[in-house]
Amino acid sequence: MGLRERKKEKTRLALQDAAFELFLEQGYDSTTIDQIAAAADVSPRTFFRYFTGKDHLVLWFHEQTERTLLEALAERPADEPPFASMTHALRALLRTMELSTPEDNARFLKVRRLLDANPHLASATFARVIETERRLVEAIAARRGVDPGRTPLPHLVVTFVMAAMRIGFTCPADPCGPREIVRRMEETLQLVERSLRPGWDV
Repeated sequence: MGLRERKKEKTRLALQDAAFELFLEQGYDSTTIDQIAAAADVSPRTFFRYFTGKDHLVLWFHEQTERTLLEALAERPADEPPFASMTHALRALLRTMELSTPEDNARFLKVRRLLDANPHLASATFARVIETERRLVEAIAARRGVDPGRTPLPHLVVTFVMAAMRIGFTCPADPCGPREIVRRMEETLQLVERSLRPGWDV
């Protein structure tokens, strides 16, 4: 990243770190955007340059997940079987998670605590995942030149691969950080790959 991008990244992280600390200390609903901005030593106006609100700040990680998956999918060869393309896209995401820093891990665990303590955030997260899956289905359908409303193939491809992600995120370990989740996702993805007959998605 260039200097400008690094400064923006530093500000975004400062806002998230301040918000997570306040959310866990005094409660999500009791925390205001003005408090978050003050704790990060920026103005409320600056907050809104990065996030549309508190929910967006918490769900930002899901936005990045979707972006990684869609970008990785777009880079796959056009004639590649769709299931293979989706597995490559998920593994691209796993590689980014493997590179997470201790600070990234700490933020991740705080988000999980927030979701556990705030049912409406958990519901918003689930709705965001459904939206991501819809966009992935559309991308797979476009690559195959089919109408996703007329054939189940794109839906099945995405569902099979995203199931590995969901199983990974239901990690029973406490705390369950990104690296353990990556291990569970990869293990589940390999199980899915072994369970499907080669060429089923052609």
